[in-house]
Amino acid sequence: MAPRGRPEAAAMPKRGARKRLKFRADDVCSERVTVADYANSDPAVVKSGRVKKAVANAVQQEVKSLCGLEASCVPSEEVLSVSGESCDSSDEMDTKESISGRTASRKKKSKRHKENPDGDGGEEYPIDIWLLLASYIRPEDIVRFSLICKKAWTVTCTAAFWTRLYRRHYSLDAYLPLRLRPESMEKLHCLRACVIRSLYHMYEPFASRVSRNPAIPDSTPSTLKNSRCLLFWCKKIEGNRQEAMWEFNFKFKKQSPRFKSKCCKGLQPPIQYEEVHTNPDQDCCLLQITTFNFIFVPIVMGMTFTLFTINVSTDMRHHRVRLLFQDAPVHNGKKPRLEQGVQVVLDPVHSVRLLDWWHPQYPFSPKA
Repeated sequence: MAPRGRPEAAAMPKRGARKRLKFRADDVCSERVTVADYANSDPAVVKSGRVKKAVANAVQQEVKSLCGLEASCVPSEEVLSVSGESCDSSDEMDTKESISGRTASRKKKSKRHKENPDGDGGEEYPIDIWLLLASYIRPEDIVRFSLICKKAWTVTCTAAFWTRLYRRHYSLDAYLPLRLRPESMEKLHCLRACVIRSLYHMYEPFASRVSRNPAIPDSTPSTLKNSRCLLFWCKKIEGNRQEAMWEFNFKFKKQSPRFKSKCCKGLQPPIQYEEVHTNPDQDCCLLQITTFNFIFVPIVMGMTFTLFTINVSTDMRHHRVRLLFQDAPVHNGKKPRLEQGVQVVLDPVHSVRLLDWWHPQYPFSPKA
C-alpha cells in the first residue's frame, strides 16, 4: 500500500479519520500513520469512521514494528480502547441514536402492519351503526353517505333503508299513484325506484326542483344523442282550443358512458338485494312533443337518435322540431348524414317536454 501523504499536506481527510488523528496525535509515536491514509483502504471504514477489531490489531502490530520498544510498552487493551473511543464520539452517538430510532419506527410499522394487514387507517364500525346513522340522512345526501365506506354503501342497498326512508317522508296529503301507496310498498321488487319516485311527490325539495326545471332543458340535444328509441306512441288529447291536439311520445334508453362499466364493476348490489334495485326504466327518458294536428311519423323503434333541432315554425308563432334517427350511433364528433337516416319533422309544435324516469308524470312500466 502506498501512502497518500501527510494529513496536513493533503486535502481535508474524512470525518472519522480526522478525529482518530486528532485523538492519537502523539500517543504512540510521532511517525504513526492510520489506515485511512492509504489509497486502497477499506471504504466502509473511511465512510463510517468505525474501526473493526481485526484492523485495530493489525495497526497495533504495525506501530510496534515501527516504534520498537516504545510502542510495545502500550498495553493492547489501551490501543483497542483508544480505537474504540475514537468511534464513540458525539457523531457516533448520533449515528447510534438514529439507527435505534429507525429500528424502533420499523418495529412500530411492522406491529401496525400485523394488527391491520390491509394497511387502512381508522376504525371499522359494524354495519348496525351505519344503519342507525342512515335514519338521519336527508334524501339529497344519500350519495354522499354511500361514499363514506363500503359498509355505508351496503346499507343503502338494503330494503330496510328504503322502507324507513319512505315511511319517514310519507304524508297523507300527498297524491300518489296506486303503485306508490303504502300498501304497495311492501313488495321488494323495484322498491328503490318506487321510493325515489314517491319522493318527487312527497318531499318538498325534490318537488320544487321539478317545478323549477324548464320543460325542455338546453342540454337535451347532447343528452339524447345516440340514445336508442325503445318505444313510440301517440294519442289524442283535449287542448285549450276547440281542436284536439296530439301528443307524440318517444321513449329513449340513454347511452351509458364507456367508463361506467369499468368503474362500477365491483359495486354491484348484494345478491339478496338485487330485486330491491331492479328498475326496468333505469337510464330511460321520455321525449313528449305536443302538436296542434296529427302528423304521420314513420316507424323509428329500435333506431338510434342522432339529431335534435328546435326552431321557429313557418307561421312564426310556434315551434318546429326535427328529429333524425339512424341505424348506428355517430361517434367522434361526426355530423350525421340526413340521407342515411329517417327524418321526422313536427310542425307546428305546441310544447316539448323531456321527462326522466323518476319524473312524477313519467309513465313508468307496469312491471315495477
